[in-house]
Amino acid sequence: MRFVVFGGGGDMGRRAVAELAVTPGVELVTIVGRTQSTLEKARAEALAAQREAVNPATAEVVIETADARDYDAVVALMRRHDVALGALGPFYLYEEPMVKAAIVSRTPYVSLCDDAVAAAAALRYDRTAREAGVTIVTGLGWTPGLTNILARRLAARLDKPTDITVAWAGSAMESSGHAVALHTLYIFDGRVTTFADGRHVEVPAGSGSEDIEFPPPLGKVRVCHVGHPEPLTLPQHIPGVRSVALKGGLVEPTLHRLAVLTGRLGLARTHGWREFWARVLVPMIPLLSRLGPRRPAVSGTVVRVRGERGGRPVTLEAGVTTSMRAMTAVPLAVGALWVAQGRARLPGVQPPEAPGLFDPDEFLAELARRGVHVTMTEQMG
Repeated sequence: MRFVVFGGGGDMGRRAVAELAVTPGVELVTIVGRTQSTLEKARAEALAAQREAVNPATAEVVIETADARDYDAVVALMRRHDVALGALGPFYLYEEPMVKAAIVSRTPYVSLCDDAVAAAAALRYDRTAREAGVTIVTGLGWTPGLTNILARRLAARLDKPTDITVAWAGSAMESSGHAVALHTLYIFDGRVTTFADGRHVEVPAGSGSEDIEFPPPLGKVRVCHVGHPEPLTLPQHIPGVRSVALKGGLVEPTLHRLAVLTGRLGLARTHGWREFWARVLVPMIPLLSRLGPRRPAVSGTVVRVRGERGGRPVTLEAGVTTSMRAMTAVPLAVGALWVAQGRARLPGVQPPEAPGLFDPDEFLAELARRGVHVTMTEQMG
């Protein structure tokens, strides 16, 4: 199996490369990016993982420097591999061109796309991808991705799932890269889509604040409505749900309040302004993170599904607290491997929860074998 990882030199891409590199049957992992130093770091991490593996794989790890905006170069790179992985953000710039390139090259593509507008744009190519016989999975990371798989797993345990809440808490100290800053500024800005009373509605980003209890050592974190894809796709693939709420927040209280304020004031409404604020704020993250209560530098997610079983109300909850890199990159790598192996082939542009794509129980078991463990609880009433 041969994989190409666009953005493989970034925080999340590096872990995905390492996961692929230690998997038996993988012959080649190509890391694609523009900065040689980050690519070398990714290659070093992958080779270190191979050396530390109990059964070291023999995958060759190579580097290609290319501009992701060069459409012809992207198509050519995809054609040389069995599956392409998208770990290149911000996805509001790159997801749609990557999807188009995957269709033209007829190369399966699995991405981390976590921007709602970008996911919606990608899904519009579903018919074209189906006609080309290409499997494209948009948003298979932490959120969306792991959260979608968990929602589908919990909903399957109910006779009638009715309400889904997805919450995430991200530590800025875990990933202070430029693309992550652009994404954060983007999702806290303007109006975002949620699903309430059986229909999609728009609400102000940063609204609906509440405290969610995440698995230890995280504890309570303030979250609010932000622009992620789950409310767009989960209602389509989990029939009968009347609400899907997606709320997220930064673990560091000062940075969370700053993100909400920036969005409310409209200070990052355009990509140009987001670039400006990212350059200003990223160097200040270590200092700003130390203001206010100290929180552990880990990230987490909680997925809660309410409904009925046997005529009685039931609330099911799944939670994960671990490193952002693990929650994000391991699902991406596993999904790409399953597509390459033929275990997950569903032509078209699909979200992770699409029926017939991934078996949730088997997928979560594979994540656990790779160090991402989920806790589940059930409450009657």
